This record gives sequence, C-alpha cells and structure tokens, in this order.
Amino acid sequence: MESAAPNLNECTLSICVLASGSKGNAIWVGDGRTAFLVDAGLSGVEIERRMQAADLAIECLHAIVVSHEHSDHVRGVGVLSRRYKLPVYISACTERAAAGQLGRLHEIRHFEIGRPFGINDLVVHPFATAHDAEDPAGFTISQNGHRIGIATDLGIATGMVKEHLKTCALLVLEANHDPTMLVDGPYPWPLKQRIKSRNGHLSNEESGDLLAEIRHDGLCHVILAHLSETNNTPQKALLAVAKALGEGDCGFQIHVACQDRCSCLLTLH
Repeated sequence: MESAAPNLNECTLSICVLASGSKGNAIWVGDGRTAFLVDAGLSGVEIERRMQAADLAIECLHAIVVSHEHSDHVRGVGVLSRRYKLPVYISACTERAAAGQLGRLHEIRHFEIGRPFGINDLVVHPFATAHDAEDPAGFTISQNGHRIGIATDLGIATGMVKEHLKTCALLVLEANHDPTMLVDGPYPWPLKQRIKSRNGHLSNEESGDLLAEIRHDGLCHVILAHLSETNNTPQKALLAVAKALGEGDCGFQIHVACQDRCSCLLTLH
C-alpha cells in the first residue's frame, strides 16, 4: 500500500480524509472509475476547495453516502447533491432526522443497516454503531478483495463493529478524546457525560484496545479520526494507541486525520 494519486486506467481502492472532527467530516473514496463521499459535513465551497487541494475532481463524484444526521456530517450534502446532480445514499430514518438540514436532494436512495449496496463496482456494507443519532452507521467499502472500514462516532465497539472491521486492509477509526483532558476541560458536565457514554465517542485508549483486538496481518494503514480539538491532541492519540498495541513493530502505519486540512491519499493496490 502506498500514498499515490489514483490511476484512472486501473482499478485501485483509494481513500482521502478531507476533514475529520467536530467542525466537519468528509471522506473521499474511489477506485479510479467510481468515487463518492462518505458524509459531507463542511460547506460545499470548502469541500470543493479540499478536493482541489488533494487533486481530486469533484465533477467525477458519483454519490454521497451519509452515516447519520448530525450537522458535522451533513452540512454540505444538500448543496453538493443539487449542484453536481449526485444521488444521496441514506437510511430512511436518517433522512427524516436530517430533512431540515438537507433541503431538496437531487436523488434519494435509501439503504438499510446490514444490507450491502453497490455504487458501480464498489460494494458498501453499512453496519450499526452506538451513537446518539436516529440510525447511525459505519461502513465497509470493498472492491476486488480489498476492504476499507470506516467507524467514527461510536460510544462503544460492539461485536458487530469488530466483526465488520476485522478483515479490513485500511481503517478509519475514531480516537476522539483523552479522558483526563475531557474531565478537566471546559465542556459542561452534561456534554462530558454524553461524550463518555455508550452512545458518545471512543477515547484514545478505547480505540487502541479495539485496534489491538482486531489487528491482523493484512492490515496496512490505520487513520485515527474525529479527534477533539479541545479534549485531545494527535500526540496523545498516537501514544495511547501505541501503548495498547505493545512494543515492537505493529505491522501497519498509523496516521492522524486533521480538522483543518485533508490527509494524504492512500491507495490499495
């Protein structure tokens, strides 16, 4: 696996985290023929800017896939769907919960948790996550035996989550907060309780424990995502995950996704 621009003449599964955090989330996934966004939680203009910075053509998008209705995941969905005539894959419950934020969509295609669907040659499998939303989903995206897993915005890692992520070659995995920073930080206590709850967000340590449990020889890259700018730092997230994995070479590379800029493009060959 390597960081490289996708070759439109060959089918390779690639991913680029355009933004990750409480101010907005968007992930580009493509294979050289098909491309879509998982969430669009920035403004349409900002997503266009970030895709341009990553040398990704927004005109080549085929769809937007929505994980849940929180504004940091859907802010730009409506405008991008209308502007580029993109179908939006979304569960019926999430569509109802997000209706006031989405506005009119070019086309709506409902999916159900647990039932895979295709976007051209890419197979998307939505799975249930524990989060305080109506019908939250994580996703695996598969092509030619390669699989990417995306699991952010989850309070606990259920057996279902582990089952879906354990065979992925690349993971986008939440490492939201450092527990001490959260408790000592400026958030009001009810918000701290929500973040720590079973329907909130994974801490660095919980993310590391999950990764230690599901790691396997085929895992190439892990992107730590949805880090809190108030209650976490990239250094703390990396240290906590490294501690959970133990000493020695873990066998895969660990990256940290940022809120203010897009990540490098990672490609599975």
